[in-house]
Amino acid sequence: MAKKTVRVFLLSRRVALAVGAVLAAAETGSFSKAAEVLRYTPSGVNQLVTALENELGFALFRRNTKGVALTENGELLLPTIREFLRQEDRIFELSTEINGLLIGSVTIASYSSIAAHWLPEVIRVFQQDFPHVNIRLMEGIWQEVAKWLDDRAADIGFLSYQEGMPYDFIPLAEDPMLAVLPRNHPLAEAEVYPLENCKYDRFIMPALGCDDDIEALFLQNGIEPNVQFTTLESFSVMSMVEQGLGMSIMNQLITEKRICDIAMLPLDPPSYCTLGVALNSKADVSPAVKMFLKYAVRLLTKTEK
Repeated sequence: MAKKTVRVFLLSRRVALAVGAVLAAAETGSFSKAAEVLRYTPSGVNQLVTALENELGFALFRRNTKGVALTENGELLLPTIREFLRQEDRIFELSTEINGLLIGSVTIASYSSIAAHWLPEVIRVFQQDFPHVNIRLMEGIWQEVAKWLDDRAADIGFLSYQEGMPYDFIPLAEDPMLAVLPRNHPLAEAEVYPLENCKYDRFIMPALGCDDDIEALFLQNGIEPNVQFTTLESFSVMSMVEQGLGMSIMNQLITEKRICDIAMLPLDPPSYCTLGVALNSKADVSPAVKMFLKYAVRLLTKTEK
């Protein structure tokens, strides 16, 4: 870490500006939009990027009338660019921490259910104590949260634990998995829903058929579900269930505060998903991220089932 910080200090301010311009252009797909984000002129962004390309000896962008897109070399360099800017931010965050202040930013990737039900309280309490820390929240399914973590687009991710995931993971709660059924389903008034029935009932698969929690559940129990529909959002799943199009499985947190006339039953055998917070390395986080993590763990840790 010390060597990285020294290298950042030695780089010229112009190179730092150019790197920031590259990232903004990559994320917006346009020098004009990047200029709006950075509060530069489009020609200024173009000059910064071109100067960096000349220094590197290869093009970072393909330019056309519709905008810009990263070249293959640009794509290869993008993770390093993100890391460089993270380290530059850390210099200022550490210096303010030394002076008794805390500034900076925290970028959070999260399941929509966690973003809706857990994080607002954490953000509110955290910002009361640290009003100068900017919070950015991105919502997605497991694969999206993982990609944002891998690309260093997010500092921390709130998601469910999966065996073999390459992150430091702090468990926060064991959330029960539930069967969600139409009100006219034969088992709607039962105490539990036999998981094996998913072989025969019309099953609606969330996350476009790539829900890792549900797939792991079926794999562990040797069940091939009768998948009739796939959709992205869990709320769409509940609406489809309400209309009698089939049934599904989801963790309890997703169903909270949702106004749908559906039946929700515990599974037989019982099943839980472990919800928590993940990061690439506990040692490689900014003071702001480290502090937000402390608040999240303190406010969200739930041991009861």
